[in-house]
Amino acid sequence: MLTVIAITLPIFLVVGLGFGATKAGLFSTADMRIFGRFVISIALPALLFTAIAKRDVAEVFDPGFMGLYAAASLLVMGVAYVWFHHIRGMSLQQAGICIMGVACSNSGYMAFPIILLAFPDRAAEVLAMSLMVENLLMIPLVLILIAIGKGRGSASLGMMVWGIVRDLMRRPLILALIAGLAWSVLKLPLPEVVDRGLVMIATSSVALALFVIGGSLAGIAFRGNLALAGQIMLGKLVLHPFAGLLVLGLAAALGAPMLAPDLRACLLIACAVPMLGVYPIFAQEVGMEGLASLAMLGTTAMSFFTLSLALALLL
Repeated sequence: MLTVIAITLPIFLVVGLGFGATKAGLFSTADMRIFGRFVISIALPALLFTAIAKRDVAEVFDPGFMGLYAAASLLVMGVAYVWFHHIRGMSLQQAGICIMGVACSNSGYMAFPIILLAFPDRAAEVLAMSLMVENLLMIPLVLILIAIGKGRGSASLGMMVWGIVRDLMRRPLILALIAGLAWSVLKLPLPEVVDRGLVMIATSSVALALFVIGGSLAGIAFRGNLALAGQIMLGKLVLHPFAGLLVLGLAAALGAPMLAPDLRACLLIACAVPMLGVYPIFAQEVGMEGLASLAMLGTTAMSFFTLSLALALLL
């Protein structure tokens, strides 16, 4: 248990520091947006590029991990779709926001710091694989659902998908992934001076990302449908990791090649962390930012206990 506390406590202490510093007025929520932009646009892309560019592609991407992580996320997405859209009767765009909260994890800001402490040798590759699944599969699927719910489904599916892909391809994280892959495939040397500079930038990503989470939570108001937020929280913290356990069990039962034990643990951690950090921003488009903020605040707070329990079982 001491090992688990040694992993989770420092992470949530930094989150708490960001929360306290922002509440005290040392920083503002606007500052958190600037810090967050630095993390997502510069620090994490630098980390991804160096992690991929200096290694063989086969060492970075494990098809088994990506397939099982995608399967678990798609499974929970399907369950959430039935629950929110068909059973609760929510509109497709409202249900889409709830589905995003349940099925799309915060790999960059939460999963990566935890895996870095628990399984440091796997952290960079798991981050790269998780981001590919989330940015190239899960987020586009949810955005297509929301677009159809808004009435943009009358446009051709091809045009809709192209618009989403075009927006995704402008993200620095995706560009860093592509650049790192190209560098690795072409086996280009990485000049030492460039490597050192990128490493210096990348090392700022973990602490600043956690600080930004806390500072962003400090600006959240307690408003919204508490019961619905609780359902999103339950889906993200319980249903998503359970889906990860289920697909791992099914893969073993079907005789599929097994992931290494540390990769199995990383997959479950990736499923168990809170939803993506920009969740309330996506929710603004359909007027559900209050609900999304409330769900994210509750999920982040409760994840200290659920992640500690998960790590206690995994380590």
